[in-house]
Amino acid sequence: MNKMLRQLFTAVVVLFTILGLSTTIITAIRATSLNSDTRNSRSLYHEFGAPRGAILAADGTVLAQSTATNDAFKYQRSYTSGALYAPVTGFFSISQRADRGIEASRNSLLSGESDTLFWQRVKSALTGSENKGANIETSIDTKLQQAAYNALQGQTGAVVAIEPKTGRILAMVSTPSYDPNLLATHDGKTLTENYKNLTSDPSNPMLNNATSQLFPPGSTFKTVVAATALETGKYDTTTQIPAGSSYTLPGTVTALTNSSSAANGSNGSMSLEDALTYSSNTAFAQLGVSLGQDAIADMASKLGFGSSILIDGTDVTGSPMKAVASNYPTSMTADKLALASIGQGDVTETVMQNALIASAIANDGKLMRPTLVDRVRAADLSVFSETKASEMSEPFSADTANKLTQMMQSVVTKDAPTLAVSGVDIAAKTGTAQIGANNATNDGWVIGFAPADDPQIALAVVVHNTTGYGYQSAGPIFRTVIQEALKQ
Repeated sequence: MNKMLRQLFTAVVVLFTILGLSTTIITAIRATSLNSDTRNSRSLYHEFGAPRGAILAADGTVLAQSTATNDAFKYQRSYTSGALYAPVTGFFSISQRADRGIEASRNSLLSGESDTLFWQRVKSALTGSENKGANIETSIDTKLQQAAYNALQGQTGAVVAIEPKTGRILAMVSTPSYDPNLLATHDGKTLTENYKNLTSDPSNPMLNNATSQLFPPGSTFKTVVAATALETGKYDTTTQIPAGSSYTLPGTVTALTNSSSAANGSNGSMSLEDALTYSSNTAFAQLGVSLGQDAIADMASKLGFGSSILIDGTDVTGSPMKAVASNYPTSMTADKLALASIGQGDVTETVMQNALIASAIANDGKLMRPTLVDRVRAADLSVFSETKASEMSEPFSADTANKLTQMMQSVVTKDAPTLAVSGVDIAAKTGTAQIGANNATNDGWVIGFAPADDPQIALAVVVHNTTGYGYQSAGPIFRTVIQEALKQ
């Protein structure tokens, strides 16, 4: 009898142990994944059963908010000027939950479920009030965002504007765009149809061209090569470098030429400043080969190439928003290195990356970490956290930055006067990257900053699949945003 009782007791203990372990796995270890599972209807109703925090622009304009409804979900997300701010906000829906943008990167704070909001939830429970998510205040300047969006309309491209001294992202525009309100509907059938239409659209409107698409940078990459040369101490703005009307790529019979006679130099050479000013392909191809790929790769890496760039959030607050890694190839033959040195070949980068290059030059060689959120406020409007500017790297000296600024000012005054703004010194570099079958079309670029002597805004603009040069396609957009920024 005692043996049977011992066996029964042992069996009960084992069963309770199994029950405890399974409960622990479900409620703790697998809690996050189960809660985020789209099939978990209880979690879905819980997420929509409380007002989600608002997403705001720097001036307080509401970009996203939750409003009460009469359906089972209680609250519905709505987006002000949805397509304009979609790259910033992302969207929140009953099928995808928090997807992209701030909605994803600050999901736990917006929902009010973050561990750091524990005492706020306790307070709500004790007072019987409704638990509310935190409000996220972004650095977005509504006027700059609107100006860039309007200027890009009808074209595929992107604009990123940054405050050089702090890294605050002032504008992040991508076209074509989409309206997040189409995905915020509580009608499941309509939502599924809208999502299918957006994801199957050949123009790919849900792709953030500012952070998630790589483009060949064309001649804007010459700023990186010029910085590499200046940092060696062997080159100055006046240093004469090999140029010419034609340069045969090493080991090939392919002749590289320039787009203008001014880029040919005189008697086979020209100053480094003139080479950047007139965007000499023959000069920079030879300069890149002379410097070597390791030196250029090191400079590119310091500027952010080779690694994804965090824009907002952490794994704790949600799904971090990042710019995909820009690429500077390795193990190149000399001919490939020559092409890479003029921003062609296999060099690709995001618009965010190119804006960071302009920002580093504008900020005396200090590259500030890009940020999209200024502060987080609890439901009672108390400041919960505030973003502080931090340095990402120092890719080159202030002396090099000053010389690059001088050279980029020369671009505007001598080669691209259409970029000029009356009464203000502008520093810029244009770029035209050949793309498509038989290089039939281009990606047009302009990067730069203003005012050149006290930069308040650094900017990168790309127009994809255009037939014009960078100064023709991206130039008017660059100038429009700069003008708007200087009004403020």
